[in-house]
Order: sequence, then structure tokens, then C-alpha cells
Amino acid sequence: MTINEYQKLAMTTLNPALSEKDVLINGVMGLCGESGEAIDIVKKWLAQGHELDREHLIKELGDIAWYIAEIAHVLGVPLEEVLEKNIEKLKKRYPDGFKTKDSVGRAENDV
Repeated sequence: MTINEYQKLAMTTLNPALSEKDVLINGVMGLCGESGEAIDIVKKWLAQGHELDREHLIKELGDIAWYIAEIAHVLGVPLEEVLEKNIEKLKKRYPDGFKTKDSVGRAENDV
């Protein structure tokens, strides 16, 4: 499955009663919520002596992907384009791969 096929399939489960504004709000809030669930799994592993629950974390990553797809959908952009733009940004920021000096020396407006 390609990333754009995923986006199309995932959006078949989008609530059709929501306005574009509500879809965007739902997407951003859902992304934050699911990211919180992912960090909670890691927190339990790092700070509370739990085994890392890889399967649960993988499921949460899927939920995160769904919300990213939702946000891209409401913006009218295919997920592939979102990922391509991210790689372009990273190549400019770290042309020779990650180096701490490039990270520390980033310009304030480098978002």
C-alpha cells in the first residue's frame, strides 16, 4: 500500500457530518491526544519499570498516522506531498546527515 492509498482508505472512516473546520480541529486535537498516548507507553517503560509495549505503541503510531492523514485531507494535500516536503526540509537542514552543530546553529525562522 502506498501512503496515498492509506490516506484514501483511512478517510473512508472520517465523520462526514463534520465541517472542514471541525475536521481540522479534530485532526490536530486527535494528533495531540494520540501522541500523548504514545509517550505514556514510553514513560511507563522509562520511568515505571514496565516492559516496552511495542504492539501497543505500534497501534498508537497507526492512530497518529490516521490523524495526520485527516489533517492533510482537509488541507487538500496528499500525504506523499507532506512527506516529500519534510524530506526536502531535512536535506536543507542536515545536508550531510544529522550533526549537532547544525541543530544547535539553526536559524530562528527554520521551522
